[in-house]
Amino acid sequence: MSGDFADIPFAAMPDRSASADTFVPLTELPEWERFAREARTCAPQSDALDLIEAPGLVLDSSGQRHSPALMAAGEALLRARDFEAQRARLLAGEVVNVTEDRAAWHTMLRAPDAPPRVLAERERMDAWVRRADAGRRWRHVVHVGIGGSDWGVRLAVSAFGYAGTWREVRFVANIDGHAIEGGLAGLDPRETLVVLVSKSFTTAEPLENGARAREWLAAAGLDPASHLAAITARPDRARAWGVPESQIFQLWDWVGGRFSLWSAVSLSTALAVGVDVLEGLRAGAAAMDAHFAQAPLAANAPVRMALAGVANRSVLGHGSLNIAPYDSRLANLVPYIQQLDMESLGKSVDVSGQPVGVPTGPAVWGMPGTDAQHTFFQWMHQGSDGAPVDFILCREADHHWPAHHRQLLANCLAQREALMRGKTLAQARAECVAENMDPERADWLAPHRVHPGGRPNHLIVLPRLSPYSLGALLALYEHRVFTQGVIWGIDPFDQWGVEYGKVLARGIIAELDPAAAATRDTPTASHDASTHHWINRLRG
Repeated sequence: MSGDFADIPFAAMPDRSASADTFVPLTELPEWERFAREARTCAPQSDALDLIEAPGLVLDSSGQRHSPALMAAGEALLRARDFEAQRARLLAGEVVNVTEDRAAWHTMLRAPDAPPRVLAERERMDAWVRRADAGRRWRHVVHVGIGGSDWGVRLAVSAFGYAGTWREVRFVANIDGHAIEGGLAGLDPRETLVVLVSKSFTTAEPLENGARAREWLAAAGLDPASHLAAITARPDRARAWGVPESQIFQLWDWVGGRFSLWSAVSLSTALAVGVDVLEGLRAGAAAMDAHFAQAPLAANAPVRMALAGVANRSVLGHGSLNIAPYDSRLANLVPYIQQLDMESLGKSVDVSGQPVGVPTGPAVWGMPGTDAQHTFFQWMHQGSDGAPVDFILCREADHHWPAHHRQLLANCLAQREALMRGKTLAQARAECVAENMDPERADWLAPHRVHPGGRPNHLIVLPRLSPYSLGALLALYEHRVFTQGVIWGIDPFDQWGVEYGKVLARGIIAELDPAAAATRDTPTASHDASTHHWINRLRG
């Protein structure tokens, strides 16, 4: 292990070659056949309440298919997948990202008993923020990152700084030059801090956008170094790029980007809404970690969500999952979970390199309610496919208009009930008759009012939107994703598909350079005909 791991007691690396040799594909497990059979034949039972009290939230699975037989089949499937040992390896910091020979120890970033190196870096960042606060420095913060270096910070800042803070935080992620131009527009360079986030410090988007920000600072007659901070696992590269040592904060190789909210990646969060918010997020996530590690499987919220997710995707054939937070402050929860889920579970081969044999990760999408009701809920209710939904609401609001909150809660519960209960043809016709329609029109209109019902859903209720409850919610989804990965037998911590596109882009960038004009009419064997055509047409 590298020096970054010096004070972190990793267990011995498992023998991956041996495990691959003995790995049994999911579809060859009798436990899978039993689970799939029970999921197909178990009818939705919305009249049977199914609640789990977990740290920071209540999970209501009443809208999913559930029965003692299905739960027993799920537990047997988890045992066949050696789930408890896999979970222990995750939480102990052993190698669980098998294709990259890495741990995925994001839980250690929020653990109260984290190793000294982690605690020291946490305190160093907190102290730096407190000094900046005391000196009223950095009225503007430009957070430059992408993907996992961006979405979590956006989520936390929008959740807890929605009413504004004395610091303005802007986010620049896209390589499109309009993003950095808009991110810097109108700011006073003298009062601006640019925070660069890149684990490898080689990611194209933050480095290119960071270079433009550095030029902007220099053009204002400032020393860019004094206005730059960086979060990275390669501090040597950040130093070479021009960031001073005192403003470089450490990531580690065992922190995946989409699990990095708990690290110094949240420097901009701390500057916007305070270090206390980060402490609350970590506390809530750590409490959910303990629940995930200790709760019986039938009362384990992430496990129950994972079993429902596998049944919905791999047995019932639902191709997507809708996230419907009924709290406008959680608008950025949708892309956060979208990346967490789709980058982790968008795999079709198992750890032995063989096809999984069943559909895996769903497409994740959504929008806050009640906006969603006026956008796509028609499709949810009466479309031929529909989608499972995770409804999320807060029992208590933090504003002073209780009538608004009652309407918000009522809309959430009503939409969920309609998806579960549906409406039969007979019910629809009776409604038409009750509206004094003549029988012929009632017969014609009634089919248009039928709702199939039985749409799978979860309801997740937070007491209120606090850092603790949001931290618990995010950890709930992290562990749900991990558990689904264990069942499907895939590695949820790599992203080779993303890397392939990056490799191709590097070559095309060079070919789009006007200096490549000499090869304009030369066929390029490495490209298809259309790509070759558009490289020639779009070359500067």
